Formats: sequence, structure tokens, C-alpha cells
Amino acid sequence: MTTPRTNHTAGGASGRRRALVVGAGIGGLTAAVALRAAGLDVEVYERAGELRAAGSGLSVMSNAVTALESLGLGIDLAKRGSVLESYHVRTAKGRLIREFPFPEIIGRLGVPSVLITRSDLQQALLDAASGIPVHLGAQATGYENEAGGGVRVDFADGSEARGDVLIGADGFHSVVRRQLAGPEESMDSGYICWLAVVPFSHPDFAPGSVTHYWGSGSRFGLVDMGGGRLYWWGTKNMPTEESHDWKGSKADVQRAYAGWADVVQEAVRATPEEDILAVPSRDRVFLERWGEGPVTLLGDAAHPMLTSLGQGSCMAIEDAVVLGQRLAGAADIPAALRRYEDDRRERTRALVAASRAISTFEQSENPVRRPVRDAYFKFLPKRRLVRTLESALTYPAPATGRPDTEERP
Repeated sequence: MTTPRTNHTAGGASGRRRALVVGAGIGGLTAAVALRAAGLDVEVYERAGELRAAGSGLSVMSNAVTALESLGLGIDLAKRGSVLESYHVRTAKGRLIREFPFPEIIGRLGVPSVLITRSDLQQALLDAASGIPVHLGAQATGYENEAGGGVRVDFADGSEARGDVLIGADGFHSVVRRQLAGPEESMDSGYICWLAVVPFSHPDFAPGSVTHYWGSGSRFGLVDMGGGRLYWWGTKNMPTEESHDWKGSKADVQRAYAGWADVVQEAVRATPEEDILAVPSRDRVFLERWGEGPVTLLGDAAHPMLTSLGQGSCMAIEDAVVLGQRLAGAADIPAALRRYEDDRRERTRALVAASRAISTFEQSENPVRRPVRDAYFKFLPKRRLVRTLESALTYPAPATGRPDTEERP
């Protein structure tokens, strides 16, 4: 449930350990549910005054669905979105480059991948988190590890909260990360992203479909969100100062895709100008150290990644579930947090690097490199492609060691 801004008090009435989660996005809400399932009292603190997800969509791929199902939540995401049934990559004009074998892999794994709006996923997680206090308008400014154990979080209004563990799930501009790692520069990817969700129908827009169109220094994606809704995204190479302060119009977006496949042009035409979001595409240098003492990070606060693999939210969900598993019954919270970080570091590092490499390749603008890009994906051996995709779509549940998971006396 969401609660109005209140004074933050220390300690839990149950006498159980208390987790403070900063951030009520996808990762933060999943963490709240996972930590409650692990036996902790949980409170969530969100800087926004209301929970309102931006008008965008995402993919909850099979690995993240498996992680969520391990919590026994019973949330049927497929009823809120659309099950992935086809995935095609085409040229800007619509000629097929490659059909990706997602349905084959998903069928073998026996777990669906779901295409869903960010707001619908957020609502599903809020429903699952019912009973967990979510404090809105709570802008964290920093934290302090306390001498006797535990941690204190300070807020902009002068209030504070105390707990046994602090989870920084506060996104790309994480306050918790900034205190851990110090000031950092973001890494711009060299292009802008336009995003929108809109009611839509078209002969070339099929239920359960994902279709990417590749041009010169630009791409466009059509993703079925279910219920007659389309999530589309478009990219265009441009200087950092322009992409970070976009002042263009819908007409500029339309010009960027003039001459492209009709379904692409129609998607932009059908979208009200005020519903088109413009965001810079960026990540950060991979962070090796995610925590200290009773503090750790997850999701974009720990490892922001570009969107080319569609795994950003999935990694946040995986993080949250593994975190809950490591903290369940842990006698030594800092040790359990370091094990969680060790569990997650190499998988997320690999996906951050792969997302950036694929993003750079897919955005190719050079007239020599662009046809190489198309030919590479067209002729990449299926066995190699399947192996790469299946690795990402398989949730790597951590090994169940017990050196730090005995109950406290």
C-alpha cells in the first residue's frame, strides 16, 4: 500500500530485522516482496510524491518470470500484458533480416516471456507488496552505518529511518550509490530514445510480436503490450548535448522515419505529441563495489545498462530475488550482502557489456559498417544465436550454501 509522507521511526514492532528499501521502482518493489518473504519487516521510501510510471513498456523475459515465480507471488503477468510469440529484425523498409528463435527457446524453458507496460508491471508488484508501507515524497539524502550495527537513512525534510539493512534501489541517479562510489560521469551512448505507448492496430502489427527496424544510425521497435496497445521506441544518433536536452517536436520524429515501413510511420502518426517521451541513452562504468556493511545496491543503482537486450528490469528482478534468498535467516547481514553481490556481479557485468556492444553495432551509421551489421545477424549460425539467447533467458538461481544462514540465537 502507499502511505502519505510520515515521520520515520526506528525499529519494528515484530522484533524482526528491518529492511529499508530506497526506491519504489521495479527493483525496489520486487525487493520489498522478496525481503518480506525472507522474514524481514520492510519499509519502502520513494522520493516521488506519487507512483506514476512513465509511458513506456518493457520485457519481463523468461529469466525474470522464473525469478518472480520462485517467490510464489501468483501474479499472472500474461493477463496484464502479452506473451512474446515472435521476434523479427527488419530493414528500415521492412525487408526481413532475421527471425530470432525466442519462441523455440521459451518453449524449451517452459516459462513465458511477457511484454508489459511499466505501469502495469508496477501495479502488479504493488498488489504483491500489499501491506508493506510505501512512503512517498521521501527524498533520501544519505545514510550512516551505526556503531552498534544497522543503518540510518536521512531525508530531505529532516526525518530519518533506522533499520538493520539498507537497499539502494533508487535508479540511475542513486543517492546510495553516490555515497558508496563518489561522483561519477554517465557514459552517453551517442543517441536519443523516443518512447510511447498508444492504442494501435495495423496489418503488420501482430499480437505477441516484437519487430525491430534498422536504418542508418537509427532504429525503431514495435512491441505488443496486449489489449490493443503498442509500445514503440525509436533511436537516432546525435550529440550528447542535444540528446540530453531534446527540444524537438513530433514533426522531427516523423522526419527521422520518413520513407520507413508504413507501420513505423503510422505508429508515430497515431501518437499524440504529448505522449512521446524523449530520453538520453546512457549507462555507467561497471561498479565493482556495490555495498559496505549493511548497505547494498540493486538494479540500475548497481548496474545501469543500455536497452538493446531488454534485460534491465529483468536484472533488477533477479537481483531482488537473490537478495531475499541470501538474507533469509542470515546471522551475519553484511556477509549475506557480500554473497548476494558475488552471486550477481559476473552475470550483470556480462550483460552490461553485451548491451553496450550490441547497441553500438546496431546503431551503425557508417555506410561500410551498416551492411556488415545486417549480414552478421542474417548469417549468424542458429546454434550460436540460440546459445547466447538461452543463456540470458535462463535464471541462474544461486547455490544454496549455509555458512551465513543460520538463525540468530
